[in-house]
Amino acid sequence: MDRTLLPALAAFAEVAREGGFTAAARRLNVSPSALSQTLRTLEERLEVRLLNRSTRSVSVTEEGRLLLSRIEPALAVISQAVIGLDDDREQPAGEIRISTSRLAARQFIEPHLGEFHRRYPKVRLELVIDDGLGDIIREGCDAGVRLREAVADSMIAVPISPPMRLVVVGSPAYLAGRAAPQTPYDLSAHDCVAFRPGVQGPIMKWEFSDPATGQDFTIEPHGPFVTNADETMLSAGLQGLGLVQHMDCVVREHVAAGALIRVLDDWCPPFDGFDLYLPSREQMAPKMRALVDFLVEKRRALE
Repeated sequence: MDRTLLPALAAFAEVAREGGFTAAARRLNVSPSALSQTLRTLEERLEVRLLNRSTRSVSVTEEGRLLLSRIEPALAVISQAVIGLDDDREQPAGEIRISTSRLAARQFIEPHLGEFHRRYPKVRLELVIDDGLGDIIREGCDAGVRLREAVADSMIAVPISPPMRLVVVGSPAYLAGRAAPQTPYDLSAHDCVAFRPGVQGPIMKWEFSDPATGQDFTIEPHGPFVTNADETMLSAGLQGLGLVQHMDCVVREHVAAGALIRVLDDWCPPFDGFDLYLPSREQMAPKMRALVDFLVEKRRALE
């Protein structure tokens, strides 16, 4: 079907319902003469007369009535779809696919899933867990969540977490009888639980900043255990296998409970946290606006 006929078919249905060009033109906000020409062009393209015209009245031909009976259900579906968009502006609805790292999902999205659903029961969230960089366009996602340093400049980014810190921690059992490191260079004398992103990537180096000069540098950790799962890395640290470098938000409760002890704090400065990012703010769907506002609200509660 030639979809360019749709406006003319809708105009024909309006003339048929109103019984004339004047009232239909008023509803369509066009002139009667323009509407009449639209219908004449439609008849020419369909090669069938749809309306009988006289100087006083307009009536629908038999062929016009047959066409009308077939197009009116489809026009009603289209009308209902448009009305549904207006409804969604008042009650956000639809699906949102979010590409997010495992840590960001666990810390800043998963704890609030129940509350978000209660507020917006018509929104369906799908979390695509990906510890890579997250190409939301290629993955067919609506938005992503990553550390700000990993978000492309072309994206619109909204902070959803406070500033973060990578901190070094060890269990009391591990530190018992050992001198706690005073500088990152002392780590050569310690066991460190290492993290390998992915399956075959290099071991992630530990990041530090010299408190005297502000110079950033890295140290390669060495120890008896390596993993590509941050939960397992934390578990190893809690069991005394060695020191661990992890996000402060992840270890905070364990530190407060005395299960882990922080070291090298002066060498671990804060940095920008996690952002929700999306391609554009223009014509943002109500469902996405609801999610952005909700996550910003949760961020402010942490500040």
